[in-house]
Amino acid sequence: MDKIELLAPAGDMEKLKTAIEYGADAVYLGGESFGLRKASKNFTLDKIKEAADYLHERGKKLHVTLNIIPHNDDIKGLEDYVKKLEGIGVDAFIVSDPGMFLRIKEVITKTEIHISTQASVTNSSTVLFWQKLGAKRVVLARELSLNEIREIVKDVDGKIDIETFCHGAMCMSYSGRCLLSNYMTGRNANMGDCAQPCRYKYYLMEEKRQGEYFSIEEHDEGTFIMNSKDLCMIEHIPDLIEAGIRSLKIEGRVKSEYYLATVVRSYRMAIDSYYNDPENYKFDPYLLEEIKKVSHRDFTTGFFYNKANESSQVYDKNSYIRGYDFVGLVLDYDEKTKIATCEERSRIFKGEEVEIFGPSIKHYNQTIGYMTDDKDREIDVANKAKEIFKIKADGKCQKGYFIRRKVSE
Repeated sequence: MDKIELLAPAGDMEKLKTAIEYGADAVYLGGESFGLRKASKNFTLDKIKEAADYLHERGKKLHVTLNIIPHNDDIKGLEDYVKKLEGIGVDAFIVSDPGMFLRIKEVITKTEIHISTQASVTNSSTVLFWQKLGAKRVVLARELSLNEIREIVKDVDGKIDIETFCHGAMCMSYSGRCLLSNYMTGRNANMGDCAQPCRYKYYLMEEKRQGEYFSIEEHDEGTFIMNSKDLCMIEHIPDLIEAGIRSLKIEGRVKSEYYLATVVRSYRMAIDSYYNDPENYKFDPYLLEEIKKVSHRDFTTGFFYNKANESSQVYDKNSYIRGYDFVGLVLDYDEKTKIATCEERSRIFKGEEVEIFGPSIKHYNQTIGYMTDDKDREIDVANKAKEIFKIKADGKCQKGYFIRRKVSE
């Protein structure tokens, strides 16, 4: 069976490697030009070459974002840049602007062009319009229901691939085309520099009562009327696959390695479980509980099952829910001694209980009874940034496994 693609974000090389190790089929990243995530580190041409080589050696694919909404000055140098990217071996460009699409199409010979969700594609005719121009995939607008997606898939009849987001932050504006950040802070969301003013606190002021502020919802901290919950479709993998979607996309190029490992792993396990036995597939609630162990907002299914309503927003806070800390990354493991050499990511103490997990396996609990520094001297705590320490791990363990600890209430 031709499996659906799991497409993960990558903010740097370490995150890219984590995404692949934990089950992604492809990654998308931004170069230093023409992309929509200034907050992520982004990749130089040399780093994109390194990423392409790493992925292709493993049979994986690389998509590069070129999805800004440009003014004339912003598009200068585009042709030379994409020719270099094609020479590197990039598999696909993600584009939102028709002018950029045409200019890229004129100079490339083999790289696919995918139409970004920023293009706000919501109907079959527009999908087929892009197909006739030569696009190989469309990332549909997030405002579509599953019924609408099924209809589009049927109408395009395999002529072009359909991709949708399945997990991550949602924008309060249509397909992310927002001017609020530009207006309030001078930071242009459509050029990759959103300040997320939809997460700010807001009050209501009546025209003739200047200076009197009224809370729109009763709450001591104000209200967050534009603050969307995060999208999470982990419980609905069969619906997504059976709708004919070719690629499921996870949002989050500025997220951590721990976030990627946890979220990608859960979706990988759910997708593989479905394909192993589609007729008898049952969702494992463990996978949702795992996703909740990374920093997140409350979850919603977005527009997939109906139009988003008041339950899709978070009115009382703009903070993340954080129940676990990422405390260590396994660098090496000796199967004979069961000693794991680790790198500290948040201070960790001898005697406390942690959870250890790796790709495609369920986690296990481990009490730290043995702890040394890199010189095998006994210690009670590892609390220096990226300090090397050793612990005994009784369960399955190897390089690249993550260690987390429940946050004390």
